[in-house]
Amino acid sequence: MTGERVQRRRSGRSVRSGTVLGALFVVLALSMSPSGADAQLSYSKGQNVSPAFEGWEQNNDGSFSMVFGYMNRNWLEELDVPVGPDNNISPGLADQGQPTHFLPRRNRFVFKVRVPADFGDQEMVWTLTTRGKTEYAYGSLRPDYILDNVVIASETGALGPGSSSPESRANVSPVVTVIGEEVRSATVGQPLTLVATVTDDGLPRVRRQRSTPPSDEPPTLSARQLRPPTRITVNKRVGLHLSWFVFRGTGEVSFDVPQVKVWEDNRTGANSPWAPLWVPPEVPEDGRWEIRVTFDRPGLYVLRARADDGGLYHDAEVTISVAAAR
Repeated sequence: MTGERVQRRRSGRSVRSGTVLGALFVVLALSMSPSGADAQLSYSKGQNVSPAFEGWEQNNDGSFSMVFGYMNRNWLEELDVPVGPDNNISPGLADQGQPTHFLPRRNRFVFKVRVPADFGDQEMVWTLTTRGKTEYAYGSLRPDYILDNVVIASETGALGPGSSSPESRANVSPVVTVIGEEVRSATVGQPLTLVATVTDDGLPRVRRQRSTPPSDEPPTLSARQLRPPTRITVNKRVGLHLSWFVFRGTGEVSFDVPQVKVWEDNRTGANSPWAPLWVPPEVPEDGRWEIRVTFDRPGLYVLRARADDGGLYHDAEVTISVAAAR
């Protein structure tokens, strides 16, 4: 009996110890797992913006360009941070072409900072403070950060991770040109017409879908559209388009033609190349993209036009001084 009681005690202790150890493992796993409740939260407003270093490019004259982007952790809120202590680049001038208006979510390859050929192992630092939190992006010429067209297309989601094709390797960036002066004037509440031209090499090729007339019936989806996602990275539809957006300026700016989003909005139905079911717009026959833009308050604005073929991009800007309405 004594031996039996001892064995029962040992068995009970073993079970309890196993239970405790199992519970500890569960707690540790939950605390270390990125799929916990906090990791799944998303916010429409109230969060900060984190700067990001995307990589570097070598220029024909031997200099280099550091390329930066950012992640606005809000889905709806757009923040404004003027150049200064809360938004600056170093070394050098605080203002080196960074944005002061921050669109929602992930924005890649937003601006470039040119550095000399002898920059060496120095670092270019973008400091950004929003919502009381300061974050830094450190740019360097490390070999593993070099950018080329295939890397850019892959990072934006036009190519799968580690994949390429003869077509993607042959693709070159479209070129956008804003017609007219680089600096213009406007008045609050009065539309201003902007015209840009875009030239492109036709790559990557787009399989155009047939347009269907409006209907109250549920849409008919193809087998491809019904297929579940197979990639763990962002997936971007290719197709030439031009998007205008606010790069600097604090007022509300409206465009009379809804602009394709330049930030990664992957919600179904969004006017975004990262969204399921999105179809690129028709390219104007004469290559001229025309919109009207209206401002709701006076100030100095920088509007950027981005031509994007799905894989590669090109930017142009116009500065607009907006006066109060009389």
